[in-house]
Amino acid sequence: MKILLVEDDKTIASGIEYSLNQEEYETILCHSVQTAKKAIIENLEQIDLCIFDLSLPDGNGYELCEYVKKHSDKPVIFLTALDDEVNVVMGLDMGADDYITKPFRVRELLSRIKSVLRRYHKQLQAKPVIEIENIAINTAEGKVFKHGEEVLVTALEYRLLLIFANHIGQVLTRTQLLERIWDVAGDFVNDNTLTVYIKRLREKLEDDPQKPTIIKTVRGLGYKVGD
Repeated sequence: MKILLVEDDKTIASGIEYSLNQEEYETILCHSVQTAKKAIIENLEQIDLCIFDLSLPDGNGYELCEYVKKHSDKPVIFLTALDDEVNVVMGLDMGADDYITKPFRVRELLSRIKSVLRRYHKQLQAKPVIEIENIAINTAEGKVFKHGEEVLVTALEYRLLLIFANHIGQVLTRTQLLERIWDVAGDFVNDNTLTVYIKRLREKLEDDPQKPTIIKTVRGLGYKVGD
């Protein structure tokens, strides 16, 4: 298991890193947003979990959480000295999986890490097929089916559909969608292109693309799949 740890207090960081290594976790240690982003780019596929301090010298953990979630659905735990509900809720709304308030016992942090990883892997195993009305997405094979018949979709269309499937019942703004799909296959996706891909997905998945019931428009906000 490889953990990315971003903490600007080098004494705290060394203590956490030592404890993680004692538990046989491999660590990537960074002390700033800039070095963390470089580490994420170089090691994203190998990273199993991220631990971000909220207050960093050149930014904050929110920025890093957003950066990670834009590129992959890796679990994130925040370290914060701000025991404040607003900050905690903001982090969780951004996709963080848990938070721990300083000062904390190392054993508590290790317990939280194990708990988050268990939930994360359980979700991956429990959802090889995601069903949305008459649509089935086989994530293991990267295939989409409608009424049991395979629907051919492009890589970017599949990625867009998967984003919706992983946020059932949640309104996603156009900005959020663009941030998550812009770099798929190295292609730049602008607002007009997103409109085209939404239209194409509806044509392939909806019984009546003019009256969509799967990918619904939420006027003035964005799009939503599911109730």
